[in-house]
Amino acid sequence: MNSLFFYGSLRHVPLLETVLGRRLDAVNSRLAALAGYAVYAVAEGPFPMLVQQQGANAQGLVVTDLSKQDIARLDFYEGGFDYDLIDVSLEDGTLAQVYVCAADRWQALDVWDFSDWEQRWAEMSCFAAVEVMGYFLTHTRDQVAAMFPQIRARAWSKFLGAYRHAGQGVFEGKVEIEKITRAYVGYFAFDEVSLRHERFDGSMSELLERSYMVAGDAALVLPYDPVRDRVLLVEQVRMGPIGRGDPEIWHLEPIAGRIDPGETAEQAAQREAREEASLDLSKLELVSKGYASPGESTAYFHIFVGLADLPDAAAVIGGLAEEQENIRSRLISFDKFMKMAERQSLANTPLALLAYWLAYHRSRLRS
Repeated sequence: MNSLFFYGSLRHVPLLETVLGRRLDAVNSRLAALAGYAVYAVAEGPFPMLVQQQGANAQGLVVTDLSKQDIARLDFYEGGFDYDLIDVSLEDGTLAQVYVCAADRWQALDVWDFSDWEQRWAEMSCFAAVEVMGYFLTHTRDQVAAMFPQIRARAWSKFLGAYRHAGQGVFEGKVEIEKITRAYVGYFAFDEVSLRHERFDGSMSELLERSYMVAGDAALVLPYDPVRDRVLLVEQVRMGPIGRGDPEIWHLEPIAGRIDPGETAEQAAQREAREEASLDLSKLELVSKGYASPGESTAYFHIFVGLADLPDAAAVIGGLAEEQENIRSRLISFDKFMKMAERQSLANTPLALLAYWLAYHRSRLRS
């Protein structure tokens, strides 16, 4: 009989069921406690670690009658975080195993609050677990661990997307998805999907074979100084022009970056402004929210104008060294910016959108 004690995120039954790939039999699970241990949150992610502590009592869930397949799936999931099984005796005398990490693997913070984790992170963690377990038997746990920042970002995008309704007043026909296959995964991922959808006349389409790029939500912001009447653009090498064969590989853009798990779009915009251009934005004006290219990508943009003080010294070279970023800031007067937009010199669609939004709202911002 295999009995495991879960003290962390896998106490959340929907997440545990996602990892197991099956429903959990309530008869084989119950609340339990492990004496001599405490559960602490870690600095590196929304999950906890178990720490030996005299007089402490870790609360959790014990599950019995787990199969070899169940254990293999759990080893794969937990192994990506460098957690492995040890034998323990629970407070009631039950012999069980529990996943623990090396004492110096993660940085322990405060005592972990399971209820707070469920409220803030459970749904995103379930989305991430679906992707992680999709790699079971095709990837090693170390390969999945290397991809986990991207996996978590894609999961956070799904979380944000589940609560966004644009209210376009469009057709709400049925969509029947027969199969989704992960065709490629790296920094981005690509899915192939077989589906049928309801047509405007009420009939169903033939089986369609389609594909899309899976990307996270991103925040884009154009810093604007209403006193000096100028904007700040950033310049860096971009992969799209390289792939298209464009002779202009360095491009002018608004400040932009992925929304990290737990962040709002506004928080991401402020953080990216600091990282890419060493700027603090005094106020954010929402310009638009929408898909970058809904026919081929899940990428979703949250676009802002950020009011800022932009003296000559604001033109710097920035970016995060650990992400190999090399980003140059460029200060451009509003008049020159609009002339660039008019002659189609802004080879970046969100930047063109920002130019015309700024032209419309400029008088209000300057007042």
